[in-house]
Amino acid sequence: MKKQCIAMLLAGGRGTRLKKLTDHLAKPAVPFGGKYRIVDFTLSNCRNSGIDTVGVLTQYQPHVLQNYIGDGKEWDLNRRDGGLSILPPYQCDTEERWYEGTAHAIYQNTPFIEQYDPENVLIISGDHIYKMDYDLMLKQHIETGADATISVTEVAWEEASRFGIMNTETTSNRISEFEEKPEDPKSNLASMGVYIFKWKTLKAYLEKEENNQDSCKDFGKDIIPAMLHDNLKLHAYKFKGYWKDVGTIDSFWEANMDLLEKESNIFLKDKDWNVYTVEQSHPPVYLDDASSVKHSLVSEACEIYGTVENSVIFQDVTIGKGAVIKDSVLLPGAVVGENAVIERAVVASNVKIDAYSVLKSKTPYDAIALIGEDVVNDKKHHELSRVI
Repeated sequence: MKKQCIAMLLAGGRGTRLKKLTDHLAKPAVPFGGKYRIVDFTLSNCRNSGIDTVGVLTQYQPHVLQNYIGDGKEWDLNRRDGGLSILPPYQCDTEERWYEGTAHAIYQNTPFIEQYDPENVLIISGDHIYKMDYDLMLKQHIETGADATISVTEVAWEEASRFGIMNTETTSNRISEFEEKPEDPKSNLASMGVYIFKWKTLKAYLEKEENNQDSCKDFGKDIIPAMLHDNLKLHAYKFKGYWKDVGTIDSFWEANMDLLEKESNIFLKDKDWNVYTVEQSHPPVYLDDASSVKHSLVSEACEIYGTVENSVIFQDVTIGKGAVIKDSVLLPGAVVGENAVIERAVVASNVKIDAYSVLKSKTPYDAIALIGEDVVNDKKHHELSRVI
C-alpha cells in the first residue's frame, strides 16, 4: 500500500561518550527520566504525529533494545499495514555487511522502503530528548516543494561549533550552506538529525554514494553536501521546543536535571503530547521515617532510608540510612550503603556503593562523574573519600 511518508529510525549507535552506560546496550536503550528509555521519545513522536510505519535500524548491542521495543504495541505500532519493523544488518547472497554509516544503513534497507512506495521518507535517530510533531514538518516539506527538509534548533553561540550548522538565506528558510562543527560558525541553527526527503531523490543519492569509494556514506558528511552542491532545494524547519542531545555524561546529567525545573521539564510542556513507554509492574516507593526527599524525582520500587536532594532516582534503587544523595542521577537497581555520600554524579544500573563511601567532585565546576562499577570500602566503618 502506497504511503505518503514512512519513518526510518537509526538506533544502532554505540554512544561511546556515554562510557559504561552503553557497555552492554545501545544508546537508544539507555534509561532516562526515572522510568523511560531514550528511544521512547522518538517512537512517541511517531505515534503522536500519525506516522504508522516505522523501520528501526539496529546494530550495536541490539538485544535489550529489540526486546524492549518488541512489536511496538506501547506506541500503537503493532499493525498489519505498516507498523514497526526491526531492521538489523543481514547477510545477502554474496556477503555479510554491517551498516557502515547512516546513509548506508538506509540504502541497505531500500527493499523495505520500496514495498510501501512512499512519497517521502522521514529519517530520525533514537538518541535525543524532545517532543516534536513530525506532521507539521511534513506539511512544510510538501508546501515548499523541497527535495529535503532538515529540522534545526537554535543553540547557544558558544556551543555551535559542537554541531552541524545550517546557514539559510536571509529571506527564506532555504539552506545555502552546511558546516560540520565549524570553528567560526556563521549561524547557530544546529541540525537535529531529523530529515524528510523525497524518496525518489534520496534513493538516487544513496545509490550514487554507495558506488563512491571515498564516501563515508553519511547524511551529514556526504548526502546533504552533495545535494547542496547540485543546487537541490533544501529547506530548514525551525523547531522551537525543548531538544537535548544526550551524547555525553554531562549532557545526559543535564537533561535529567532539567526535569527538576518547571521551566525545562519536558513532561510539563505539551501535556497532551504523551511520552509512551513499556510499563512494568513495580510496587510503590517506600520512604522510611528517617528519610528526606526534596526537589527530586523518585520512581517506583525504591527504598529510601537516607537523604535525597535535587536528584533523579530510577526504579528499584535502595538508599541506606544516613546516606546523602545530591545533584545526582541513580539508574535502575543501584544500591547506596549507609552513610555514603554521592554528589554531582551519574550512578550506572545495578552498581553498589559501600557504606561510608564519599564520592563527589572537587569543585562544583568539574565535569559530572560516572560511577560505572561497584565501590568497595575496605574500611567499612570509616570514610572512603574519592574525588571524582
